[in-house]
Amino acid sequence: MAEIWRLLDTPPCSAAQNMALDEVILAAHSQGQAPNTFRFLQFEPHCTLVGYHQAVEQEVRVEYCQQHGIEINRRLTGGGGLYWNGGALGWEIYAPQGHAAVVHGVEAMYEQLCNAAVGGLARLGVRAAFRPKNDIEVDGRKISGTGGTSLGGSFMFQGSLLVDFDADTMLRALRIPTEKLKDKEIDSLKERVTCLRWVLGRVPPPAEVKAALVASFAEVLGVQFEPGELTPAEESLLVERLPFFQSHDWIYGSRRTLDHSRELRALYKSPGGLIRVALVVDENGRRLHRVLITGDFFAYPRRAIFDLEATLKHAPNDGAAIERIVRGFFAASRVQIPGVTPDDLVYTLCQALDKQGYVPYGIHPNEVNAVFTVGKPLSEISRSTVLLLPYCAKLPGCEYRYEQGCSQCGGCSVGEAFALAERYGLRPVSIQNYEALEETLQRCRDDGAKAFVGSCCEAFYAKHRDDFERIGLPGILVDVDSSTCYDLGKEDDAYAGRFENQTVLKLDLLERVVQRVARERGQ
Repeated sequence: MAEIWRLLDTPPCSAAQNMALDEVILAAHSQGQAPNTFRFLQFEPHCTLVGYHQAVEQEVRVEYCQQHGIEINRRLTGGGGLYWNGGALGWEIYAPQGHAAVVHGVEAMYEQLCNAAVGGLARLGVRAAFRPKNDIEVDGRKISGTGGTSLGGSFMFQGSLLVDFDADTMLRALRIPTEKLKDKEIDSLKERVTCLRWVLGRVPPPAEVKAALVASFAEVLGVQFEPGELTPAEESLLVERLPFFQSHDWIYGSRRTLDHSRELRALYKSPGGLIRVALVVDENGRRLHRVLITGDFFAYPRRAIFDLEATLKHAPNDGAAIERIVRGFFAASRVQIPGVTPDDLVYTLCQALDKQGYVPYGIHPNEVNAVFTVGKPLSEISRSTVLLLPYCAKLPGCEYRYEQGCSQCGGCSVGEAFALAERYGLRPVSIQNYEALEETLQRCRDDGAKAFVGSCCEAFYAKHRDDFERIGLPGILVDVDSSTCYDLGKEDDAYAGRFENQTVLKLDLLERVVQRVARERGQ
């Protein structure tokens, strides 16, 4: 006879209630006070959820959510920010680690349980497939994301399923990680995701969707599900824990960004997800005062990143020392961060530390995070022949908005940048899109240039950092002011030349960077 597991179909709940229930069921299960469980969850009202290792301010447009009644909360699991409306359904598995029905190894478990969801979709007439490391897609479009965590010998694995989808609200509520918009053939978020309504041409009743998923998971796991309710222990624990999951400390406090006037920041897109590092060095400059590591990766156990941050606190302000500490931490623990290696973390931490060396070049401490380097440290970049400028800094109505050149009418900061380029013997080039950038950099490289200097938003830099490195021409980029197409969810308009907002160049900082490059060229 098949093993009996509880089927728990909780009614639509607030974000705080659902997140509290996640912890409550997992904790009760780890203490032997809850059975193995398959749970469905839905949200009311709509909400945004950041991953356990993310900072809300980096992932969510907080003001927009507050104005439109969209709750904000934090998951127990890693991964990226999600928007949940009434057209999304969540499912979760709670079981002992090492249970015979579940394959061993984190990535193997991802594949097994994702394929169980794929089987459920097949019962609805949807041809879906598992996409490593933890997504489910239909014809290349994501329909479900998954992730998990563990506690005291028990694990929770959860997935989201888009039944219906409000792409416009998602774009406005979340700061979509631009690294996930990398494929050149993708014009917008709507072309990267799908939902049951779009695939089937209808919205199947919730009971139909749930029945299909239950049947597939029962088959894959070799178990039988029987409807049940929360145990008395879970009910009691929920009353106790709910206030915490409603608190500012839980939602914002655990991953709060650091003191912006002193922090050194860096980011890196690893195979396992985006890594963001922010650190503060003590006033003597000798040791790390605090380290914050955030991102959309998954870590097991989930507190592993907290433990690493604690280990790095008061570490010597030295790249070699940081590397020894990080490698020692991984060697001494059983931490698993799928797709993220110690090398990835060391590299990102050292990239942040390198920004201490920007000050001697006339870059003020509160400006260092507005300067990005490509290929080499700042101290080794020289002999630029071009000044690359974003078209979005030109006036929306300007005849040169989408063309090369500038009349230098004084109506925007680009005219002053053209004059700056002339003073220092650089050729100004307006960049319309990534393809134009790649063509320009390849031409400069082939013509013998040793480096480039330019201006772009941090989001564009993050999105195309790997491409910059691949081209092989070192460079220095300076961030822009004002809302960018990425901030406004208008990447597709920008790519098509329809982005009407205007950014502003940081001309003073840009000139100091250009001066450094010009000095290195002997001018």
